[in-house]
Amino acid sequence: MRRLLPLWLAVAACLPGLAVSLLAVPMTPPAAAGLSGLAILGASFLLLWACDVAQNDIPQALALAVVALIAVLPEYAVDMYFTWMAGKHPESEYVHYAIANMTGANRLLIGVAWTAVAGVVWWRTRQPVVLEPARRTEVLFLGLATAYALSIPLSGTLTWVDGAVLIGLYVVYIAIAARRECEEPELEGVAACLARLAAGRRRLATAGLFLFAAGVIVANAEHFSEGLVATGRLIGVSEFLLVQWLAPIASEAPEFIVAIMFALRGMAGMALGSLISSKLNQWTLLVGMIPGVYGVSAGSFAAPMPLDAAQMHEILLTAAQSLLAVGLLAGLRLDIRGAMLLFGLFCGQFLAPAVPDAVWRLLPGHVSGAQVHFFFTFLYVGVFVLMLPRIAPQLVALVRPEGRRDA
Repeated sequence: MRRLLPLWLAVAACLPGLAVSLLAVPMTPPAAAGLSGLAILGASFLLLWACDVAQNDIPQALALAVVALIAVLPEYAVDMYFTWMAGKHPESEYVHYAIANMTGANRLLIGVAWTAVAGVVWWRTRQPVVLEPARRTEVLFLGLATAYALSIPLSGTLTWVDGAVLIGLYVVYIAIAARRECEEPELEGVAACLARLAAGRRRLATAGLFLFAAGVIVANAEHFSEGLVATGRLIGVSEFLLVQWLAPIASEAPEFIVAIMFALRGMAGMALGSLISSKLNQWTLLVGMIPGVYGVSAGSFAAPMPLDAAQMHEILLTAAQSLLAVGLLAGLRLDIRGAMLLFGLFCGQFLAPAVPDAVWRLLPGHVSGAQVHFFFTFLYVGVFVLMLPRIAPQLVALVRPEGRRDA
């Protein structure tokens, strides 16, 4: 059927990259990045349709959590590789790379992806993104994870206890999301065709899409990341910056495309909800798995993953950004002003290290480009504190049972 043509095109886009990956065909970095990127792009559309169809059989929030988890598998694969190598070579740069990749991906998600969704919705409707009341759960658990993450830099280490707490938060969130009732989604195109299948065939097709897309993403994530890194090295870019900002592009592309498609189809709440789910599982599962993988690789959990001053501040800056994001979402809405605030602060902290130190030395205190990151950490927290008197009742309301409504 013609309505299934996009499905076959998406599958066809996945096949070259999948074949090159499985057969280990040698390629130049730009070609490897291009084919792998095309495969991930095709897989992201498969995830979009699978998530749509899955809502017929599981709660929408749980469907979003599942698609978010699968969509960030490239991020998990890349970061766990760096973490594993850090455990094998604790004195190497791999420890820096693991933290850089994780923090960069988290900051890109809020600073760019959330802003893009709010921008698309404002462009189409001149309205803010409004989340369903049930999304209180995601915002609440993101706030709890952020509060805990703020304590990690104070200890100077990332231990298995930290990992257990963060993973535990995500498990509790999934358990709550799984209890919600199924909702009747409005489907079109490929998803509508699949939804009309008999229940057994529909569920089999949905599971097949999820598994195939996940396999494509996992198979191509390393090639895409390494291809981008190798291509970047040709122009003499810092490896740390490539790991922090270029490598996460591979992992963030699927969920970003899924969310933008939701927004363009008028499903603003679902678009931002999918990105909140992605942020939540990265900020809990991804961070939580790092000390476990490091301990297994190192052969012992007795020595936690060490964090130097630079890594400590990367986590602190990421947590500060998350804190402000939770504050902006406390009322279950994100308007264009809040989105632009997140984007502006992200651009500032992203570009600050690139400014020559000679320029920063003109400022009082003779700060450096690296030290100016502290300014953005305090700025994120400062804006949150200024908002606190207004949003405090909304933050308290996040802990109410989902069925309770305000009078």
